[in-house]
Formats: sequence, C-alpha cells, structure tokens
Amino acid sequence: MARFGVRGAELDYDITGRDGPLVVQLHGLTSSRERDELLGLNLARALRGHRILRYDARGHGHSTGSPNPDDYGWPSLADDLLALLDHVAPGERVHGVGPSMGTGTLLYAALSDPDRFSTLTLVTPPTAWKSRVAQAEAYRASAAAVDRGGIAAFTERDSTAPVPPALADAPETRSSVPEELLAAVMRGAAATDLPPKSAIATITTPALILAWSGDHGHPLTTAQSLHRRLPGSQLVIARSPYGIMAWPGLFAEFVSTGGIV
Repeated sequence: MARFGVRGAELDYDITGRDGPLVVQLHGLTSSRERDELLGLNLARALRGHRILRYDARGHGHSTGSPNPDDYGWPSLADDLLALLDHVAPGERVHGVGPSMGTGTLLYAALSDPDRFSTLTLVTPPTAWKSRVAQAEAYRASAAAVDRGGIAAFTERDSTAPVPPALADAPETRSSVPEELLAAVMRGAAATDLPPKSAIATITTPALILAWSGDHGHPLTTAQSLHRRLPGSQLVIARSPYGIMAWPGLFAEFVSTGGIV
C-alpha cells in the first residue's frame, strides 16, 4: 500500500500489475476497496495485461478525511481522483470503473478532464436529480442518528434497508467510515448530485453501465437515463447474484476491446 496527500487528506492506494494500460477502480459510499471485494464488486479481478489502481476515497477505509461535509461531494472527490492519477500516471489515459459514489466521481472527473479516460464503467448508478431529493433526506437523517447515537445508531438504521436481489448471497458488512467522520460523510452525500443531464450528454467516452434491480438507492431510472444520454453506451442489468457474477468478465472484455462488448 502507498499514501498520497491531497487537500488535507491522505489517500491510501495500491497498484497491482507491472505493465499495460492503467485501470482505476473506485468504491461506493461508506465502503472501501476491501469491503467492495467482500461484496463481489472487485470488477477488475478478471482483467489481465493491465495495471490496476485501487484506492479508498477520503474519509473511507484506510484513507484520512476531515469533518467538512463539502469535502465529500462528488466534484470534490473527482478532484481527488484526478490529482491521484496525475501522481501515479501523469498524462496517461486510463480506464475508470466505480459503483454508486464512484460513478458520480467518475462522471465529474470525465467532465473536468475529457481526455483522461479511455472508457468509463458506471456501476449501480445512484439516485439522481428528482430521485435524489428523498435520498438526500435519508442521508441527513442518518447523519442526525450518528450525532445522537454514534455508529451503532447508523448500523441499526442501515440494517433495515432492503437488500437488492443481486446481493442476496452477499456477506453482511459494515460501514468503512470512522465514527468521527461518518456524519460529515453522510451530509456531504446528501448535498451532492450527478451532473446536469445536458452536461452528461457531452461525454463521448465509451461507457458500460452495470445496474441491478430492486434497489431504491440505486434505481434503474438513473441507469436508463445515463444510457439514453451517453452516446453509444451499453446497459446491462443484474436481477440475481448470477448477474453480478458475470460483471467482471463483461468489464474485462469492455476494457480489453477499448469499449466494445
């Protein structure tokens, strides 16, 4: 593992593979690269002939963070991503993949630096635009629960959320955010949203969208809206754990062919 300092945080990252194009893999809200691996979301595991960069977002996993909610908005996390890429692969075009919060981060990064990404794989796109309003309220309520009862209150609240069919066989996991940062992380998530639809329509990078059904926090409406607006994008929906099992192979083919499945 290695560390990279950016805007008051230390990002913990690792790179596997010695040669080939670089793939950067992100994770979702309150998760980490270790937790995503437990959930079967290490999509780069089937990829060969590439270098794989995985890191924990600020305030998550082994990375440090601040108590400022503004640091956890997706545009801010996109700045972290681009700074990390400038550090480990200056000037190099890369393949990006990430679920939920990682999808939001990648979209802002692609808008900020259009020439940086060879492909984008957007996994379980989160609530956005109209559907973000209710989700933001739920995040603020989670932050208030942390203020009142600490991480135990958050865990209890989180445990009542329905599990999407595609994760029916996944092991039980807990938040990867330290208790002292959790409320700030949730408030930052509540205050952020995907870029405007008109801006997304300007992204020309080949995109693969991997979604699952039955999850109000990651509705198919967002995935379908992204699919309509990203030119030439491809949408694959998992409706059971078997669907997720196919994702690493689909991702490997997409990256290896430069955006063709």
